[in-house]
Amino acid sequence: MDIKELYKLYQQHPQITTDSRNCPQDSIFLALKGESFDGNQYAVQALEKGCAYAIVETSPNIPEGEEGLADRIILVDNSLQTFKDLAREHRRQFDIPVIGITGTNGKTTTKELIRAVLSECYNVMATEGNFNNDVGVPKTLFRLNKDHDIAVVEMGASHPGDIKTLVESAEPNCGLITNVGRAHLQGFGSFEGVCKTKGELYDFLCAHDSPVFVNRDNEHLMQMINEKLTANGQKPDLYFYGQSDSDDILIRGEVVSCAPFLKFRWREQDADAGYTSEWMEVQTHLIGAYNLDNMLAAITIGYVNNVPFEQINHALENYVPTNNRSQLTETATNHLIVDAYNANPTSMKAAIDNFRMMKVSPKMAILGKMGELGDVALEEHQKIIALLQEAHFDEVWLVGQEFEQAVSHLSPAPSSFILFRDVNEVKAAIAQKQPQGKYILIKGSNSVKLYELPSLL
Repeated sequence: MDIKELYKLYQQHPQITTDSRNCPQDSIFLALKGESFDGNQYAVQALEKGCAYAIVETSPNIPEGEEGLADRIILVDNSLQTFKDLAREHRRQFDIPVIGITGTNGKTTTKELIRAVLSECYNVMATEGNFNNDVGVPKTLFRLNKDHDIAVVEMGASHPGDIKTLVESAEPNCGLITNVGRAHLQGFGSFEGVCKTKGELYDFLCAHDSPVFVNRDNEHLMQMINEKLTANGQKPDLYFYGQSDSDDILIRGEVVSCAPFLKFRWREQDADAGYTSEWMEVQTHLIGAYNLDNMLAAITIGYVNNVPFEQINHALENYVPTNNRSQLTETATNHLIVDAYNANPTSMKAAIDNFRMMKVSPKMAILGKMGELGDVALEEHQKIIALLQEAHFDEVWLVGQEFEQAVSHLSPAPSSFILFRDVNEVKAAIAQKQPQGKYILIKGSNSVKLYELPSLL
């Protein structure tokens, strides 16, 4: 059965489940296989629970007396690829803007800001949570329906070629890369590997002559887009945003203050006519000057899609993060700056620099190790230690063996540095010391589980 025939079957049963524990009546069960599970083993169970059909890549054992189930089992070469192909077929039913977003840092926040801005005027379908991988992107695409005006699809990557496979499913017709940094180096092999993989979004957009939104101030992105334009021979529309005064910038912005929330101002610029709008000031609920680029990306996409200035500002002023990214949480005893979803050298440096700039006191940092750095893990953790030494925070708690190794090279280690093996040791220290009246930065890789700390502080 080819994809078009499978899609006709999906149209008759328009719900796909990949979880045998959740089998809505008359849905289609698609069996995925991973390192520690094999959905093919549960195909018969899914049919018995109410699924109309099961798509599998290995034929299941059918119990005696239930041979009729065989007519409802569809055998394919690769279930995951079939899932992606079906999602692409579904995406092709909708002639709407599909905005693709990837990047090392800020892609989820940028996606949420874009969703907020566009929702002022449109019915927007956007990636939920962290559904940005080779399973999450198809699931996101299947949420598209006739009521949607625009889609915003986030795409993550940790290995070479990841973005290529995702754009081939999502087929974005415009998009942006937030930035490129030293993350997932164990999977990518090098920073150049990061750029090549993230740049696969540019490859797709340029090959299809589709608009690209580019941070004009990011030298890596500028080099990447210029290389893609030369290689593809295409001239898609480029929309630049940034903080510099380059003539070709469409939307320019600058930080007004971070006390502690980011306040910034922005205006529209025309290459020929100069500035065509007055400065507009926006008070946000986000921590960090580094979020200005994310704000400007959302403004530019909103502007190109004809969202009025007043509504753009309204969306940005009212956006409140709820996903452990750039959040300020007020507890009964402390002020917490929570950015505990992920950490890599680029985002860690940005968080420390921003915390350093904040005119608050006393300052305490609880930082977890940065994962997936491979051979450069010690070097990168040593760089963070050097930044912390320059920052002179009142107290620094470091979690993970990588930080312990980095600190061991110092002689003597700063008295403000306290080392912990894991989050459980941190919890015990919080219970004993009971920090009060502090501004506390909490950041680390998700695997360290520092997101469990705010309720204790």
